[in-house]
Amino acid sequence: MRPLRVGVLGCAGIARRRMLPAFAAAPDTEVTAVASRDAEQARRTAEPYGARPVHGYAALLERDDVDAVYVPLPAALHARWTEAALRAGKHVLAEKPLSLEPAATAALFKLARDRGLVLMENVMFVHHPQHAAVRRLVAEGAIGELRGFGAAFAIPEPPPDDIRLDPELGGGALWDVGVYPVRAALHLLGPDLEVAGAALEHGPGQRVETAGAALLRTASGVLAHLSFGMRHAYRNTYELWGSEGRITVDRVFTPPADHRPVVRIERAAGTEELLLDAADQVAATVRAFARGVRRGHIPFADESLRQALVLESLRHRARH
Repeated sequence: MRPLRVGVLGCAGIARRRMLPAFAAAPDTEVTAVASRDAEQARRTAEPYGARPVHGYAALLERDDVDAVYVPLPAALHARWTEAALRAGKHVLAEKPLSLEPAATAALFKLARDRGLVLMENVMFVHHPQHAAVRRLVAEGAIGELRGFGAAFAIPEPPPDDIRLDPELGGGALWDVGVYPVRAALHLLGPDLEVAGAALEHGPGQRVETAGAALLRTASGVLAHLSFGMRHAYRNTYELWGSEGRITVDRVFTPPADHRPVVRIERAAGTEELLLDAADQVAATVRAFARGVRRGHIPFADESLRQALVLESLRHRARH
């Protein structure tokens, strides 16, 4: 079977550092074209992969040697170029968030379904097997009945000219790092989460929020405490708290490919640490996308839709 031929819209850091090497290394995908508004940038980025440099995003969508498109553009441009790619008949893997509005996210998934195409949001951590291991432990009663969940993702302050600090480009802590704890709550607790409270804070002189926190709850009464920020010491963790113990895992959202996760289980009888195998979540994401295209199945589409609704509810709650 011919590999899925992938075109890349833009030369963002995540494309150059992670996704292009992963597409090139995977047996089911190959990079055939890279587009940029800067022709020289397109040439430099495409050259290591033997791909065609393309001047301009629209020109790439017209190419017949591109089956699927990866969209690593700023958040405010995701919906526009995802829609354009779908209308051009291309499958799409787009960076998170798919859009800044739940209605737009729903419309993009509907457009993909109507055209028989696969659309996938590039939230990579959900493809790492450590989370399935954690879910099994909870289901098996390792910590009794689940009572609470906590997750945090924070990064140091970006430079002043970083696009994540530009509101016109969809910047802000919620869209950039807040997505992760929200998605973790949905992934581990299920879709029936509601926002009970939220706060978003701006750093000095910033036009976007640089920190936030939220309290979510499930219909069964499990509470989720989430925090995120981009002016902080690095933190990347979650915890599940049960009636008989708790499970804690660090480096849950962006583990290196050679990282062996440690699942810490604390109970009254003592503490146990499970050392899991290393896994490359970037490669796993690429495999999931290629498999989705072959099978006509959209991985985690419902979770992405629910994520968009929770993020919008969180923002609304923080403003009122």
